[in-house]
Amino acid sequence: MESPKGLYPFKFAPILKDKIWGGSKLEDVLGKKIAPLPNAGESWEISGVEGDISVVANGYLEGNDLQDLIEVYMGELVGDRVYEKFGTEFPLLIKFIDANDDLSIQVHPDDELSKERHNAFGKTEMWYVVQADKDSSLISGFSKEVTKQEYVKAVEDNQVLEMLNKEAVAAGDVFFMPAGRVHAIGSGLLVAEIQQTSDVTYRIYDFDRKDANGNGRELHTDLAVDAIDFTVEKNYRSEYTANQNEPSELVSCPYFTTNLLNLDQGLEKNCNQLDSFIIYMCLEGEYTIKWEESEMTVGLGETILVPASLENYQLLPKGSAKLLEVYIEENE
Repeated sequence: MESPKGLYPFKFAPILKDKIWGGSKLEDVLGKKIAPLPNAGESWEISGVEGDISVVANGYLEGNDLQDLIEVYMGELVGDRVYEKFGTEFPLLIKFIDANDDLSIQVHPDDELSKERHNAFGKTEMWYVVQADKDSSLISGFSKEVTKQEYVKAVEDNQVLEMLNKEAVAAGDVFFMPAGRVHAIGSGLLVAEIQQTSDVTYRIYDFDRKDANGNGRELHTDLAVDAIDFTVEKNYRSEYTANQNEPSELVSCPYFTTNLLNLDQGLEKNCNQLDSFIIYMCLEGEYTIKWEESEMTVGLGETILVPASLENYQLLPKGSAKLLEVYIEENE
């Protein structure tokens, strides 16, 4: 894989997941080819999850997977600081999610509990609502103070929904989901999700759904109790100001920073102080990324990874474009 050529912005082949609650918006809204999946629920845009590692789809490194790239290029690809912390494991999982039906209510353990139980990282995540059908909603946290004992009884009595916080949502809404917060994406939502690389999920309630054989999906009631943060927040929505042609910060946490870019003119990027890869998810329109003597067009629904070694480049919208920008900042 060694080459005298420099690293460049990478596109990866989407990893599509068939889900009982999936639909067709990944194709209808984002232009992805989902055949032959009947219910395409997720498109894993960039993944280092074992068994689902993204494969490069452009340039001279096409066909190599993300793990290969990190093993060879290390800090050049992900940033020296990121490589020192995570080694060859890519620290984020980037997805589009199409919820044609309600997702199960679930919770993710934090780093400490995940390490103890699963020898894995926890899962803190965020959602950006790309498109929402009329009257769509989601669940985030509790609507009232409850004790652990009250919660367990509500689960046993099939009444847990009554104590959860339901939010009406629209396109552009942002929700931050730290590990420990009970949550569920509701039907009619197309969401961009940024999360820690982890596949540890505890399912609390699945609306009594049955599979083709009449079996309900497994619930993780006992495991979930110790993972849940019962704190009630005044506002579960992440408030932000949408700036034009400059980054609007949506979420900043130890695991990732996510900005919104609304572009109708070119944006110069100088990232020599960042020491991190940068990911761009194209939510609307299309744009050209221009670096050194090269350029590449990125269309609606496409996601790219800009290596840490590529510190100077331009983002040039074709008319206008809306992007999510994701990276890992240094935390003192």
